[in-house]
Amino acid sequence: QVQLIESGGGLVQAGGSLRLSCVVSGRTFSTYAMTWFRQAPGKEREFVAAISRNGISTYYADSVKGRFSISRDNAKNTVYLQMNSLKPEDTAVYYCAAQRTGWAARSGSEYDYWGQGTQVTVSS
Repeated sequence: QVQLIESGGGLVQAGGSLRLSCVVSGRTFSTYAMTWFRQAPGKEREFVAAISRNGISTYYADSVKGRFSISRDNAKNTVYLQMNSLKPEDTAVYYCAAQRTGWAARSGSEYDYWGQGTQVTVSS
């Protein structure tokens, strides 16, 4: 069974930075494309950023482009989300998800595994 565990969330002032991590159990991490989603209170889950299996290709939502950066270390079974210039509207629970077929899917049904989420709160 594959498990995803996020960490790195917290409370930060607007303009600050956070780095989220998602560690994936098992020896098949490199076979999954990875994506970060987020969900704010009262809102639908939102695609944030995705990275291909080999880490060469990345894709970002327009709302975070230029501020967030996704990366992965296949030797450490970990995907990261570096978040800079944070805004109050970035406040949400952030989830990582693993996709076995394809990549950067917007629909949550395309993903095989999800983490439990980590809270990010940006104060104004």
